[in-house]
Amino acid sequence: MAIMFERRITVAGALVLAFGLAAPAAADGPYDFGSTPSPAEIAAVDIDITPNGGGLPPGEGTHGRGAEVYAERCAACHGETMEGVKEMGGAALIGGRDSLASDAPKKTVESYWPYATTLFDYIRRAMPFDAPGSLSDDDVYALAAYILGEARIVGKKAVLNAKSLPRIHMPNRDGFNPDPRPDVHNYD
Repeated sequence: MAIMFERRITVAGALVLAFGLAAPAAADGPYDFGSTPSPAEIAAVDIDITPNGGGLPPGEGTHGRGAEVYAERCAACHGETMEGVKEMGGAALIGGRDSLASDAPKKTVESYWPYATTLFDYIRRAMPFDAPGSLSDDDVYALAAYILGEARIVGKKAVLNAKSLPRIHMPNRDGFNPDPRPDVHNYD
């Protein structure tokens, strides 16, 4: 005879189980889960980095330091050579340059992304997958230097920071059509 147990898991509880996030101190709102984010929690996902570098924090990083951080925090999902690890859900990061108009497009940082600042912003907010927002700004600059250096977009001796990162001309920079609406910011 089997005994069935009913379990209720809230969205917050599921996030705690899936990602090891801290459980909220108290439930708020009509759905009886979650909590009002603290200023520190909001700052961790702040999305105010613009293509022209507005909002970039102080700090800097190099290819060498980026290689160390990548091996420790990124290679398990994105592969030793940034080829991606499908079983882990990690996409390829480099390669595929000029492939977007082909029969086998490969969307990578190298082939698709129009701005290097977007790379910094995404790594800072969303990576590593098991601990988003846990990298220092110096480590994020270093990872950007490593990825862009391996893609031959910048030299391996480049030092990336808030001044140098927005100056990088990405290979697909001109592959997007600007939005003509007057209420949309165009940062070029």
